[in-house]
Amino acid sequence: MHITLIDAGLLKKCFIAGAKNLDANKEYINELNVFPVPDGDTGTNMSMTIMSAARAIDELEDPDMRSLVKAMSSGSLRGARGNSGVIMSQLIRGFCKAVDDNETIDAALAQAAFTRAVETAYKAVMKPKEGTILTVARGMSEKVEELAPEAEDLTALLGDTVSCGREVLANTPELLPVLKEAGVVDSGGQGLIVFMEGVLAVLEGREVDLSLGSPAGTHPGAADLDSLAARADAAMGRGKISTDDIKFGYCTEFIVNLPEPLPDEKVLQFKAFLESIGDSIVCVADDEMIKIHVHTNHPGQAFEKGLEMGSLSRMKVDNMREEHEEKLIRNASKIAAMEKLKTSEEEAKKKAPKKPVGFVTVCSGSGLKKIFEELGADYVIQGGQTMNPSTDDMLNAIEAVHAEDVFILPNNKNIILAAEQAAKICTDCRIHVIPTKTIPQGITALINYRDGAPAEENVQAMSESLSTVRSGEVTYAVRNTQVDGREIREGDIMGIGDRGILAVGEVLNDTTMEMLKEMVDEYTSIITVYSGEGIDDEAAGMLCDRIREAWPDTDVEYERGEQPVYYYIISAE
Repeated sequence: MHITLIDAGLLKKCFIAGAKNLDANKEYINELNVFPVPDGDTGTNMSMTIMSAARAIDELEDPDMRSLVKAMSSGSLRGARGNSGVIMSQLIRGFCKAVDDNETIDAALAQAAFTRAVETAYKAVMKPKEGTILTVARGMSEKVEELAPEAEDLTALLGDTVSCGREVLANTPELLPVLKEAGVVDSGGQGLIVFMEGVLAVLEGREVDLSLGSPAGTHPGAADLDSLAARADAAMGRGKISTDDIKFGYCTEFIVNLPEPLPDEKVLQFKAFLESIGDSIVCVADDEMIKIHVHTNHPGQAFEKGLEMGSLSRMKVDNMREEHEEKLIRNASKIAAMEKLKTSEEEAKKKAPKKPVGFVTVCSGSGLKKIFEELGADYVIQGGQTMNPSTDDMLNAIEAVHAEDVFILPNNKNIILAAEQAAKICTDCRIHVIPTKTIPQGITALINYRDGAPAEENVQAMSESLSTVRSGEVTYAVRNTQVDGREIREGDIMGIGDRGILAVGEVLNDTTMEMLKEMVDEYTSIITVYSGEGIDDEAAGMLCDRIREAWPDTDVEYERGEQPVYYYIISAE
């Protein structure tokens, strides 16, 4: 299709199509990650980020450009997860800033928007790496800059731009040796290309499904009785069922008392009759009686058929439609009361004075959560490798802590950017992001907080303490690959340290010991072992005994972490 201008309606369609294409291909993008660990990876993070924005704009009916790009920018920023998701949100944010005051996008504005997008994304990353999503975005921006002055057809312009992006993506292994060694292109760059391919499909006039399903974990609004009832049903693991969906309205039960045993064929005939007038049938017979349960619109017909075989007893008919309506009302009343109580509690908390200091941290596993809480964490966001929290998750945690100074410990390098984005958005308190990349670093940082010291001093002390601890994580490989010069096969045990893979093997404790040999030095005084879910105390105890035997002058401590994905998380201090 020949397109010279893109208005808000068309941009909305393009964005949703790109988001859906990215979501549909997220598992393929996950498989491109260099480290073959079983976690929530680039594709998942980018998909959740972009779908947050897609749902925000999907709610807008007939939007103008300003309201559309505001929803795109805000939705992606609040939904941003992981480094790739945050960078994607910044690309969107820069694009939106460039087109904000315009009703339509032409080739010249597209050039300005692509340039602004790349500039914004590069600024968001402290130490940008080439061979990543940033490189792919910059390559496409430069192509738009080259072609836009002579371009009349935006479809052709974007088609050439996406083709250029694919070429840049194919070259990313030459820019990042770790990609070349693993035999993959950059996963974030691939995600960006997949998104742009969805956008291009709309401009080319291809048929694209633009419908969005309800996001997992969300609830309907509480504007009316039906929505309150839906939330009550959802809370109990059920979807809301309209009375229109109840095909047979009467739950009918009775017993036929038989004067003599009934042949099996007669019982089968009776059951066939019940199936002709209803469903949810139970028909059980012995020599003396038949027990019947049926949902039907004609209870009398069931009774009459039963009378042909004997006398009836324990007859019971319930109007399921009336019961359902009554249940909805009861549930809605309960939810309304809960909503009122929750609102009152939230309002009371907002009016209460803020405490001086609060702590937000991120981890997975009940044991690790308990450890952080015992060390003073006010709010533990459940997440980590298997689920990177979003910027919005961070903002909700900050609000819940209700403190003047809030310290955030991400405990994962892929969560730091989301925490920093939350710090930029939050205006009603001071946010301090301590760049903890591992669970042991987060624990060390909290231990080094000094009560009563100024926030700036604590930021410095907590940040400096991170260099005193070395971290190791033991997990398994989900595919064959090559990383850091090591051949890795699917199912191998891997010991991953602060700077890469330290050990690979087939036996859990042997591989863990090999990893520790790379972590422990003459200055190490304490080794702490955090066991994952599925590791019992006996197995962990055997590992700890081996560690004590290998390093007799070092204290060895053991804690149940219950974390998923990682058999052990180990710190050496």
